[in-house]
Amino acid sequence: MQIDPRRLAILGAVANAGGVLAAATVLHLTPSAVSQHIARLEAETGVTLLDRSRLGGRRAAGLTPAGRLLAAHAGRLAETLAAAERELAALTGQVTGPVSVGAFPTAIRHLVAPAATAVAATNPNVEVRIRQLEREPGLAALQAGGLDLLIVEAGPIDPPTNLPGLRAIRLLDDPYQIVFPEQWAPVAGIEALLTRPWIDGPPGSASHRALDRIATRYNAVLNRVHECLEFPATLAVVAAGLAAAVVPALALPTHKQTTIEALHEPHVGARRIDMVHRHGRHEPSPATELVAQAIITQADQ
Repeated sequence: MQIDPRRLAILGAVANAGGVLAAATVLHLTPSAVSQHIARLEAETGVTLLDRSRLGGRRAAGLTPAGRLLAAHAGRLAETLAAAERELAALTGQVTGPVSVGAFPTAIRHLVAPAATAVAATNPNVEVRIRQLEREPGLAALQAGGLDLLIVEAGPIDPPTNLPGLRAIRLLDDPYQIVFPEQWAPVAGIEALLTRPWIDGPPGSASHRALDRIATRYNAVLNRVHECLEFPATLAVVAAGLAAAVVPALALPTHKQTTIEALHEPHVGARRIDMVHRHGRHEPSPATELVAQAIITQADQ
């Protein structure tokens, strides 16, 4: 019996991600391709690894006892490979390999893309792979091994994202700005905007909570006429002269947009931006540490 280590790694991804569908997303494979790799591994070992009796129901397919045993070996194999990579980097002084970074759009624009450019200039053997991901799918991919770093946003008093096996590093606080149409100027303060139309975010979103803080502080009922999911859409509505909004500073245009004015009110708050990585005996890898430091450097600027 000879076990293919690549298929063993896919089995480990199924175990870490919680099922075939989730593992397929992390590995950038189709679910059928993941299932085929598991079937071939079953043929190699002569045992059933995937509990297919659960596939027809609502629950994700799980692993059999033999599957869980081999998945544990897949984890140990990954640790051995990570240790080899770290020791080789220490011996040669060279850092190589791909590093996958997940982030939301404004973090990609201001932090990840500039960091990737800096890494490419100084360490061409390290390839930064960027994926736009929101918090929950990003954390699942990070835990399953499909990502090496994840940039997430949180409220200023939210606890750090320290899930089992993960570690969060605080990068920066991104202050919220009140933006309004240029034709409404001059605006002396937020009180002059309280009776104007506003752009809300979905319930539970950071922008929705920021508007709630404004309403509470000024004992006002804000006229939340519009609702937008993304900051570019919010800014487009503001630029059209239709409403005011709350957006984080990193979401503002790089060059001043003449149709939009910004007002800084400290009590509106800020969003915290964290970087999350796997944390273990042999992780993060040297390449991941190098990219993480490049992102930290961008955040400090």
